[in-house]
Amino acid sequence: MFNDDGSLDPFLKGLLYLVLAAATVKMVWDWLTTTALPWITVDLWGAATASPWWTMLLILGLLAGGGLVTWALHTLRDLRADHHHYPPSYRTVVPDEDDEDVLTYKMWELSGMSGAEFEHACAQLLVRDGFTDVRVVGGAGDLGADVIATGPAGERLVVQCKRYARPVASGAVQQFNGTARPEHGADHAVIIGLNGFTDPAMKFAARHQLTAMDRPALKRWAHGQHLYDAVHTSASL
Repeated sequence: MFNDDGSLDPFLKGLLYLVLAAATVKMVWDWLTTTALPWITVDLWGAATASPWWTMLLILGLLAGGGLVTWALHTLRDLRADHHHYPPSYRTVVPDEDDEDVLTYKMWELSGMSGAEFEHACAQLLVRDGFTDVRVVGGAGDLGADVIATGPAGERLVVQCKRYARPVASGAVQQFNGTARPEHGADHAVIIGLNGFTDPAMKFAARHQLTAMDRPALKRWAHGQHLYDAVHTSASL
């Protein structure tokens, strides 16, 4: 019945789960057929037909309440978007290493952002690192570039920000490779994956001299390291 490590035999465990699932389904079915369905078809319908005007007022009230909640949610979303709105160009700021006010982000903050907010956060981190002419260009027709900046040695940095829930696949990296240098003239092409990259994507990036910033590197960057230090590259790239 038990394995050497004290765990339940997989077959018996599966059988136990099956019994529990069957019992749960039976309980739900009994509740629906003996309690919920009669209440809907008899009690609720009877009350509605007995007082049609009150029923209509109740429905209108529910619709109005739903509309009010929807309006409130949209308003909060718009306010949040306004709060995270930044101009397309950023002032150059070179932070002091001992300055406690240096811009940093927690990973949970980055994970909670929208795609546009994530792009702006990356742009702000570039400004923090001393990049100039930092511009957020992501959107329809961006041809794979989300942020463009000029590095300390005058190099052109092209960044694509992928706030995917899963690791970025090789196809997305290939598309970025096809536009970063030919379309945008990148001296240094960086693709950021909030949740990392697949192994084929990392190998493709290495073969084509693309910098794939995975989640650990992004964490180092977000927590205060310079971009080039976070990805273990040279500023001369």
